Amino acid sequence: MIEILDRVIDEIEDGLVDEIDVDAIAASMGTTGYHLRRMFSSLAGMPVSEYVRRRRMTVAASDVLGDEDLLTIAVRYGYGSVEAFGRAFRSVHGASHGDVRRDGGPLRTQPTLRFRLTVEGSARMDARIIERPAFRLIGHAARVPLIHEGINPHIQQHIAALPLEEHARLKRLSGADPRGLLQVSADVDPDYREGSELTYLHGVAVDADADVPTDLDVIDLGAGTWVAFRTSGPHPAALQEAYARSATEWFPSSPWRLRPGPSIVAVLEHAEDFSTATCELWFPIERE
Repeated sequence: MIEILDRVIDEIEDGLVDEIDVDAIAASMGTTGYHLRRMFSSLAGMPVSEYVRRRRMTVAASDVLGDEDLLTIAVRYGYGSVEAFGRAFRSVHGASHGDVRRDGGPLRTQPTLRFRLTVEGSARMDARIIERPAFRLIGHAARVPLIHEGINPHIQQHIAALPLEEHARLKRLSGADPRGLLQVSADVDPDYREGSELTYLHGVAVDADADVPTDLDVIDLGAGTWVAFRTSGPHPAALQEAYARSATEWFPSSPWRLRPGPSIVAVLEHAEDFSTATCELWFPIERE
């Protein structure tokens, strides 16, 4: 995967003034656009689209410092107007193209990325591969923004709004692995952009043919392979570390890749105040 990501960087550099087709690049390298976007975002700390924008504006700065017409420069980098180009330029450099042309700066450069796999081996990842028949996730869903670190207050508010007896009812309905109350993140932006919306479902897993109460939301999942990482420690820090390590350590060194589908957190044990917890983090996967 590291080699593929570095080849993506080369493709981006060769086509900075052209439209970047991430799906086509991924297919030519034997992977999927979905997996490539997720791995890129996790390892680079930004979506592919954001990296491309920053690199374009870095290179465009040298053109802005010349005497060429600004509209010609804007069109060259894929913008239909000087105004649209100016907004992108300012968002990267923190100054307008006019200021930079007049004063020579300030400029914020985005260096060309290179990915490296560092093998430490000091802390193992407790993972298991699971072949699952089709099943359903049922519960109460809400659209919430993606937050990378810390507790998501929108999810907290969604769960807190449910009556205590509803949690008990959901537990009784649990009828398939992963067992117990689940935290499900579905429809996640493949670029994993912070602030983008996802569907959060507080619920349980049941068999594909299970009867579902009409007041509950349903996510149907086909048969397939899953990886489950077990985590234990401060919550949600240990869980968020597992998300990060799956991208930086497990996927780059395994023959598996992410496939579209929700991520599922099963809370197995937790302190009364939820300061610590033992969880399983499930991802849908397929062989490379």
